[in-house]
Amino acid sequence: MTKLSNVIAPSFYTVHKYLKEQKYTHFWLGGGRGSTKSSFVAIELILGIMKDPNANAVVLRKVKDTLKESVFDQLVWAIDVLGVDQYWHIPEAKLVLTYIPTGQQIRFRGADKPKKIKSMKFAHGYCKFIWYEEVDEFTGMEEIRMINQSLMRGGQSFIVFYSYNPPKSANNWVNTEVQLTRSDRLFHHSNYLTVPREWLGEQFIIEAEHLKETKPTSYQHEYLGEVTGTGGEVFDNVKIRKISDEEIADFYNVKRGLDFGYAIDPLSYNVVHYDRKKKQLYIFHELYKVGLSNYLAYYDYIKKENKNNEMVLGDSAEPKSLHELRQYGLKVRGVKKGPDSVEYGVKFLQSLEAIIIDDLRCPETAREFLTYELDKDANGNFKASFPDKNNHAIDAVRYALNDEAMKFKEQQQHKSDPDNPTPAEKHAKAVKQMTGGKPRINDYVKW
Repeated sequence: MTKLSNVIAPSFYTVHKYLKEQKYTHFWLGGGRGSTKSSFVAIELILGIMKDPNANAVVLRKVKDTLKESVFDQLVWAIDVLGVDQYWHIPEAKLVLTYIPTGQQIRFRGADKPKKIKSMKFAHGYCKFIWYEEVDEFTGMEEIRMINQSLMRGGQSFIVFYSYNPPKSANNWVNTEVQLTRSDRLFHHSNYLTVPREWLGEQFIIEAEHLKETKPTSYQHEYLGEVTGTGGEVFDNVKIRKISDEEIADFYNVKRGLDFGYAIDPLSYNVVHYDRKKKQLYIFHELYKVGLSNYLAYYDYIKKENKNNEMVLGDSAEPKSLHELRQYGLKVRGVKKGPDSVEYGVKFLQSLEAIIIDDLRCPETAREFLTYELDKDANGNFKASFPDKNNHAIDAVRYALNDEAMKFKEQQQHKSDPDNPTPAEKHAKAVKQMTGGKPRINDYVKW
């Protein structure tokens, strides 16, 4: 009998424990080369089917042609290393593995032919296990959700594995997804340093160490599985976490912003708290909806949230919408926009110590901030301007903080041109000239 400790790396012992306890449904396994994440999934799939007579599995890659020499061979290896060859039928040509005692199956599909996934039926039992190998090759969570909805039917419990090497870009959808909050999901990271050296072989270690010396960033990404970035990420100060009701109750500097949309672009309404002393922004409420009229936005959402009718700052390029909302009774005004308003608004947000977003309350806002990235030109170089797409919530947050952004703009311009004082400095200078530098009562008393 094979001891699991001889085929499962120590870094996966806890994951194995959680699988036995059925603590989670979704297991996101990220890591660098040689981390043995795919080997671990293959072993767990074989064991899981042999333990549960109703369990079947579907293994997916984005492109069907990559299945045979990757996941199929990986599962055949798992059958061999576990010493259970006599119980499995492994055909020469067909992409299917059958557990002989019960007829349970492991099937292989490419997401490039989604109809074959939707029409899938099993003669006995249900699809308990799903494995997405190289999940970063898929187009995004919408594609994953559609497949899961087709396969996760008719059973009591499900296990879904997502194995991948983290993409370089922090804004890639996979790196974004694993930051979002979900109670039935486990994120696990591993690398070759957590694997017994003899499993990998001496040459593997030599290659890794050589890359570490010659190209340390490539080593960090390829072997350690770290998100090293592409250089085009706009916001590197975003933190995703729950913002409690108790925290919200203590917020004292609440601001609201509104970006209009209707047919294609969503209307985005965001409520934030700005802690000026700590330079931290908390985003804790969003309305993000396509096809929503200003009337319904106000009466069904904004009026209920903004019970005291506090000022809302909106897009001045939509005077008709602003006027309409004022007719309904909302205190709203348009922010002044100029050729550099977007630049300084985004740069102000970049300058903050942290942008804290509750992704359960504000899922679309979290997605936008995490995935916002500079565009590239035809030569592959990053463009200097910030892209005007997939940024509706970002715009709403910019509007909410417009007054702060304008102060930031004045400070930045003064730094680059010290001889051009800010309005506050001009005022102080004028007062000094009028009073001869003598203190006035208004310098000490605020009326």
